[in-house]
Amino acid sequence: MIAAAETFDGTWPYTPRYFEGAGFRMHYVDEGEGEPIVCLHGEPTWGYLYRNFIGPLSQNHRVIVPDHMGFGKSETPQDREYRLKTHVENLAALLDHLELTDINFVVQDWGGPMSGAYTVRNPERVQRLFLMNTILGYGGVRPAEMSPWFTWITAAHKDGRLGEVVGNLGITVLSVMKLLGFQNTAAVDDTWIRAYSTPFPDKASCIGAIEFPLDAALGRIADYVKEGFPGVEALKQKPAMLAEGMRDQAILPDYALADFRALYPDAPIVELPDAGHFCQEDAPETLVALIQQFLQSC
Repeated sequence: MIAAAETFDGTWPYTPRYFEGAGFRMHYVDEGEGEPIVCLHGEPTWGYLYRNFIGPLSQNHRVIVPDHMGFGKSETPQDREYRLKTHVENLAALLDHLELTDINFVVQDWGGPMSGAYTVRNPERVQRLFLMNTILGYGGVRPAEMSPWFTWITAAHKDGRLGEVVGNLGITVLSVMKLLGFQNTAAVDDTWIRAYSTPFPDKASCIGAIEFPLDAALGRIADYVKEGFPGVEALKQKPAMLAEGMRDQAILPDYALADFRALYPDAPIVELPDAGHFCQEDAPETLVALIQQFLQSC
């Protein structure tokens, strides 16, 4: 867990806010006024991934960026289940606390399944969905092949390497992000490394990062996803857009594109040929412009 006052040399200048109603200390950023935008990160990052989004988007919107349990400035309790269901319940508690309606989700990686699971259960609270290198989980499309990331996760879990690599993110975070498809190495400096490695000083602090991919690889999310099927028709009615970094090694682009089209056959898709899984790092200016255009046009 990162100290509340840490700004990482001014690159994260946002006022820290905390919510404890979900049973742990959950950090979030809340900047600007207007229609809400909720930005959700994934594995193994935190709200810092959106540092280049918050300023421009908060000029005309209220931008909320939570850190999931076990990531960033949020606590990492050792007695909780780190499952999709738990993360969605934590998110729902925060959004209830903030009394948000007309929510615009901006999501990547695990933010996709989280926003999908939330929307099918609370369609009246959600207005639009902007996806980046993720799936919502309700397209009904199966991947044609396993991605390099999940191939590695499955093998590493079987032979015991998973805890040694993902359990040492304080040292290995850049290598893990490259395995997932991080491309913009020009952004990497000492501050960047410190920002992404500080949440993980020891193996216990990595529990969320270890359990996230296992939730998918071991099929633990299936029952919870299925419980949301009655809300899929409402999900399909939401305006949606996908921006896809085509060098993704975690969720293969062909799979993400097919899954999105299954839900939204006429919705806009923008392919980013030089961006990877962490497209917020690879093409922040382009994505901010796309989000602004999407919000204005729908």
